[in-house]
Amino acid sequence: MTPNADIKKLQRNYIPDSFAISDWGALKPFFEELVSRDILSKDALENWLKDVSEMQALISEDACWRQIRMTCDTENKELEEAFHFFCLEIEPNIKPYTDALNKKLIASPFRKELDQNIYYTFLRGVENEIKLFTEKNIPIHAEIAILAQHYGTITGKMSVDIQGKEYTLQQAARFLMQSNRELRKEVYIKMSERRQMDEKALNTLFDELLAKRHQIAINAGFENYRDYKFEELGRFDYTVKDCEDFHDSIKKYITPIVENIYEHKRKQIGLPELMPYDIDAEPEGQKPLEPFNNGEELLEKSIQAFSNLRPYFGDCLRKMSSLHHFDLESRKGKAPGGYNCPLAETGAPFIFMNAAGTADDVVTMMHEGGHALHSFLSHDLALSAFKEYPMEMAELASMSMELFSMDQWPVFYQSENELKRAKAEELERALSIFPWIATIDKFQHWMYTNPSHTQEERTAAWMKIYSEFAPKNISWTGLEKTSPFCGKNNCIYLKFPFTISSMESPN
Repeated sequence: MTPNADIKKLQRNYIPDSFAISDWGALKPFFEELVSRDILSKDALENWLKDVSEMQALISEDACWRQIRMTCDTENKELEEAFHFFCLEIEPNIKPYTDALNKKLIASPFRKELDQNIYYTFLRGVENEIKLFTEKNIPIHAEIAILAQHYGTITGKMSVDIQGKEYTLQQAARFLMQSNRELRKEVYIKMSERRQMDEKALNTLFDELLAKRHQIAINAGFENYRDYKFEELGRFDYTVKDCEDFHDSIKKYITPIVENIYEHKRKQIGLPELMPYDIDAEPEGQKPLEPFNNGEELLEKSIQAFSNLRPYFGDCLRKMSSLHHFDLESRKGKAPGGYNCPLAETGAPFIFMNAAGTADDVVTMMHEGGHALHSFLSHDLALSAFKEYPMEMAELASMSMELFSMDQWPVFYQSENELKRAKAEELERALSIFPWIATIDKFQHWMYTNPSHTQEERTAAWMKIYSEFAPKNISWTGLEKTSPFCGKNNCIYLKFPFTISSMESPN
C-alpha cells in the first residue's frame, strides 16, 4: 500500500481539541486522572496507553515549536522566554508524573498480555527510564536545557566583514571554495578570529554544563556522564569497547584514505602544501559549484529531485512546504546548524538549516529530507513512543538518502561535469567525515570520564586526540592560533557544538 503524504494531524480522543498548553495548572488534571485511573483489563491498558500517548504528542509538539521558533530567531527575547518557561515551569512538573505513569504500566498485571512483538522495545525503554529517574535530577535537567540554548544565542550573532559586506560564518564559508588563495586565507583568518572572540564565554558555558552533567550521572548512581548517557540513549546493542574498536579501525583504515584524498586535492590545485583554507578550494579557473541561488530555489529543486526518486517523497516535501515547515537560509541571529524536527501531533516535520548556496547545502537538504521521510512513515504508528528511535537508526535514514538521491542531482547541476564533481565531493565527504566522528567520539569519552579536568587539560586532550585521526598532510604553519593543535587561543567548542548540546555523533 502506498503511504499518504497528505498527512493528517492526529485526532484527539482524550484531550479537548481546543486545549493548548498555557501553564502547568492546565495540564495537571490530565496527568492526575491518568495516574489514578483503574485499569481492569488488557483492552483498558491499551486504551490508557493511547491516552498517555495523546498527552505525550501534545506536549512534545508544544516543546518542539518553542525550540524551533527560538532557533530561527535567537535575538527574540519573547521566544527565548517562552522556551525558558517550558523548561523551568512546565517540564519539571511533568517528569514526576511521567515516572508514576511508567511505574503504573510496568506494575500492571495486564502488561504481560501485551503482544511482545509490538511492545517489547517500548517496554524495555520504559523500564530503562524508571531505572534512570531520580527527582534530584529534575531541576538540573532544566538548568542544562537553558544553558545549552545559550550556545545558539552566542554563535547566532557571529558574522564577519568581507569586501565591505557582512556575512554569517555559514555564508562566509563560500569564500573558502574560491580559487583566489589570498582571499581564502583572509576569510579563514577572519572567521577564526571572530570565533575566538567568544572563546571565554563558550569555555565557561561548557564548564557549567560539564559539572551539571556529571552531577546528573552521580545522582543516578553512575560513575560518570559517559556511562549514564549510554543508558539514557538506550544503547543496548553495543558497548564502550565497541566504540574504542571503531576508533582504532578509523585510525588504521580510513585516515590513510583521507590523506590520499587530500594529496589528490593538493595536486589538483597545484600547491606545494595544503593549508586548512585550501581543503575546499577549486583549481584556478574553475568556479565553485552553485546548485541554487536562494532557499526558495533549493526547496523547489529538492522537491523535484525527491519526486524523481519516488513521487511520494516529493509529496512529503510539498506537504511540509504548504505548512511553512521550512527555514532554510542562513542569516544573522539564527542558530547555527541544521535539523529535522518531528512534530508528534501535526505529523509533517520542520526542517531548519543555514543554506548559503553551496553543494554542501544540497547534501544537507537531502540528509534532513531523509529524516523527514522517516517522520512521515512513522506517523501512523499506534503510540507516540513507537515513533521514537535511536540516533543510529535516524542517521541510517538520512545518510542513506544522501546517497539514494545522487542520481537525481541533475536538477541542481546543469552539466555532466558539474554533476560528476558534486558526486565525487559527496563520496569523499562520506569517507572523510569518519575520522572527524571518531575524534569527537573519543574526545567525549575522555571529557566525561575525566570530569574534574581544567580548560588547559581539556585543550591538551583535544590536541592529542585530534592528532591521532587528523590527516598528516595538512600544514598549519603560520596559523598556529587557529590550529586544532594550538593551546589557549583555540576555542574547540566552536569546532563541535554538539558537545555543548548533547553527547552524540556530529550528524
